[in-house]
Amino acid sequence: MDRLFAVCGALSGAAGVAAGAFGAHALRSRLPPDLLAVFETGARYQLYHALALVAVGLALGRWPAAPVRAAGWLFLAGTVLFSGSLYVLALTGARWFGAITPLGGLCLIAGWLALAAGMWRP
Repeated sequence: MDRLFAVCGALSGAAGVAAGAFGAHALRSRLPPDLLAVFETGARYQLYHALALVAVGLALGRWPAAPVRAAGWLFLAGTVLFSGSLYVLALTGARWFGAITPLGGLCLIAGWLALAAGMWRP
């Protein structure tokens, strides 16, 4: 399980860098500034949580508790929901995708809390 989260984090990091580069180079002239900012927010949070997934993979070696595993799943789900909805919103202009974003944000917050709980427990 620790390797799964570390690999997912590394792959998500690569995808986040690619998304950021795509936004900076291919979308800058195609999207209005407000939607470009939405896309960039998705890429930024994807990168943050790619690092969090790698940290979960490492943390599982030291604290193999259920909350640490839950944090990994929450970071994965949160990244897909949060960053994914922002990418789709920016690329399509379909504002209703913004309704999904807070669910992803809740998953990300819950992931951080689960990680803290899992590391705190003896």
